[in-house]
Amino acid sequence: MALPALVVLLLFRYLPLSGLLLAFERFNVRKGIFGSDFIGFKNFEFLFQTSDAWTITRNTICYNALFILLDLILAVSMAIGLNELLRKRRAKIYQTIFMAPYFLSWVVVSFMAFSLFSIDDGLFNHLLAYFGFQGVDWYAEPGKWPFILTFFQIWKTVGYSTVMYISSLTGISNDYYEAAVIDGATKWQQIKRITLPCLKPMMIVLTVLAIGRIFYADFGLFFQLPRDSGPLYGATQVIDTYVYRALKETGNVGMAAAAGLYQSVVGFILVLGANLAVRRIEPDSALF
Repeated sequence: MALPALVVLLLFRYLPLSGLLLAFERFNVRKGIFGSDFIGFKNFEFLFQTSDAWTITRNTICYNALFILLDLILAVSMAIGLNELLRKRRAKIYQTIFMAPYFLSWVVVSFMAFSLFSIDDGLFNHLLAYFGFQGVDWYAEPGKWPFILTFFQIWKTVGYSTVMYISSLTGISNDYYEAAVIDGATKWQQIKRITLPCLKPMMIVLTVLAIGRIFYADFGLFFQLPRDSGPLYGATQVIDTYVYRALKETGNVGMAAAAGLYQSVVGFILVLGANLAVRRIEPDSALF
């Protein structure tokens, strides 16, 4: 019975691990993975010696840290609001509305954004012209894009996290709230003393897992949404988009493999560190 699962695990999880060798080789198609020349850590030097190393690392970490924080705050707030303020039937309608953007591809979202920010036909520039202001070349203004990227990322993903928290809220017994009402607790006191403590394990799990991917950027967000606009690279360039562009220009597969391995190792270390911190503060909520 377990044979199909084992075959899938072997084919798609363990065999691809041989590709890790590419990170330490000057890959040659004719020689293959096991025959290419071993060059040690030279592929990693590409990431750290480039003049853009600080920019792409800073952007990747800062954006993801901001996304994690905002997603946590907004998703928990929305979940509690839907659970506390709305009737069950209406809550399901709002859940569907909030969840819908999650299933849109970044290609579709990028065209939606282009309809807003196009210098010629964009809605925002039409509104600016209507009120007597000069239009803005949004795709040449890097200072505005941290806000644009953050808005679209949260708009697209917060619904998924909200549903996760709502699923946790459904597991909280109504007996707690009934007892709190008898004791005269206000709504805010119920949220503070019952709802948030019960949500804490889910909050910790999702946050720790997100920290493990803090060195991974959403390629679609940072590549499709800005439409690969050169003037925006300073604000939108992250590790993933930088490696993609470098791979297109140089064809260096080893460099791309080195970047992926670097992200995986750092992410693994961060998960261990975050889990260790959780274990010391809240042992029962640790992942392992």
